[in-house]
Amino acid sequence: MDKASLIDPFGRAVNYLRVSVTDRCNYRCVYCMAEDMTFLPKSDLLTLEELDRVCSAFVRRGVDKIRLTGGEPLVRRGIMTLIRSLGRHLQTGALRELTLTTNGSQLVKYADELVAAGVRRINVSLDTLDAEKFQQATRWGKLEEVLAGIAAAKAGGLEIKINAVALKGLNENEFDRLIEWCGEQGFDLTLIETMPVGEINLDRVDQYLPLSRVREQLAKNWTLEETDYQTGGPARYDVIRETGKRIGFITPLSHNFCESCNRVRLTCTGQLYMCLGQDDEADLRTPLRASEGDDLLLDAIDEAIGRKPKGHDFVIDRRDAQPAVARHMSVTGG
Repeated sequence: MDKASLIDPFGRAVNYLRVSVTDRCNYRCVYCMAEDMTFLPKSDLLTLEELDRVCSAFVRRGVDKIRLTGGEPLVRRGIMTLIRSLGRHLQTGALRELTLTTNGSQLVKYADELVAAGVRRINVSLDTLDAEKFQQATRWGKLEEVLAGIAAAKAGGLEIKINAVALKGLNENEFDRLIEWCGEQGFDLTLIETMPVGEINLDRVDQYLPLSRVREQLAKNWTLEETDYQTGGPARYDVIRETGKRIGFITPLSHNFCESCNRVRLTCTGQLYMCLGQDDEADLRTPLRASEGDDLLLDAIDEAIGRKPKGHDFVIDRRDAQPAVARHMSVTGG
């Protein structure tokens, strides 16, 4: 198949697969999960070998970027077996990038192995540099663990981008410090609006902080220069003149990014979501297990891309208190 074979109904080439390898996490971030989460039975999950088969089928169809997510991907038992196996597609040139999004807590253990497997760039979720607020945001997390993991990843040669969810009442006064710290460390930074995904026992209206307002505030202290830089994801980037590093803005609510969407999301149970903000899904586990060959699986992938929607239906409004989609972000992958 040629490299442009996954084309959705709106002419967008789908070349980016995000894979949630587990719905489990060692943290309980307040915008992502309820504290008393019920996780999927382990028997429902695709094996690592099955995840490899599905990812490889997407590579055959022209996907050249794979991001592993969770939950926390590095808490999945044996995860490095999958990462090393997928690294073979980097060696052939079929895959341009293999990366992951992590909370950073396991990086001291895995940073060097990730580099050896071919990973060159990672995203680390870090919403605050205040230890007390960090524990408040993650419920169970310890800031020193994450900072040690980031240091290990940097020492190992990984390029690091910091992701911070903008949360009213938690970190709205910390973005200048985050920019300064990222500049000192040599990291790019992406700010993300909270998304109405999954029940979290809190009112997201009280959390929601539009990044349009954040950008206006930042522009008072920093020189933000627009750029057409792209990583393949949804962020719009500026360069901060004072630090020389980039700052990205992911704005699914105040300014959606659907028109250029090039990605789909695979869950750890083999369900493919064509849009983060819609409930339509395609079952890839059944065709995967129905045959040792991949013809049924490839057909199912093609059919799914054929119904990828134009955009999401995200809204945060007190009149509509229910999340836009019921599943948690940890199920679909952040």
